[in-house]
Amino acid sequence: MNSKPNSNNVEKDKKALVKSSTKAAQQGDIKAQYDLGIMYYNGEGVEKDYSEAIKWFTKAAQQENADAQYNLGVMYYNGEGVEKDYSEAIKWFTKAAQQENADAQYNLGVMYYNGEGVEKDYSEAIK
Repeated sequence: MNSKPNSNNVEKDKKALVKSSTKAAQQGDIKAQYDLGIMYYNGEGVEKDYSEAIKWFTKAAQQENADAQYNLGVMYYNGEGVEKDYSEAIKWFTKAAQQENADAQYNLGVMYYNGEGVEKDYSEAIK
């Protein structure tokens, strides 16, 4: 008896999801753009590709998707697919934080506390 599950269908499903998401994303669907960013970031159904993740997160972020804005902030902070750029991270964390994204609010506080990309500002850090 074969005791391992067949994962071929899962991989086929992921590739089909990438294909359908790509089509929707190219037509401006914000959720599909965000989802593609996640897929490329994690290598789900596609090869891991931070540049593609940045591309799709940016498209969603420009349409005010707070999670995409947060993810861009993380990628700029860590230098994933882009040069490390604290000022760009601050920009995207701020946009996400203004939409009540708690993770972005926290990261902004840490950056202000540590003076990363901004002057140290403890009063700004505790907002």
